[in-house]
Amino acid sequence: MVKRKKRPKKGIKSLERQIELHEEKLRKTIEEGNIYLEKYYGKEIASQEKAKKKKEEKSRRKGKRS
Repeated sequence: MVKRKKRPKKGIKSLERQIELHEEKLRKTIEEGNIYLEKYYGKEIASQEKAKKKKEEKSRRKGKRS
């Protein structure tokens, strides 16, 4: 069972891995010259970074309460 304090950290790590995977895919599509996938992966990375930032802020706020 995962403790409550570890949940946000695991979520952040998971998002970091997803961002890395999408950045790698983005590099490959740039090399191939696929404009549509470049836009898609760019948007995906931006949304995942936004979600990561939200989780980090939420994690900091919860840490201050305890």
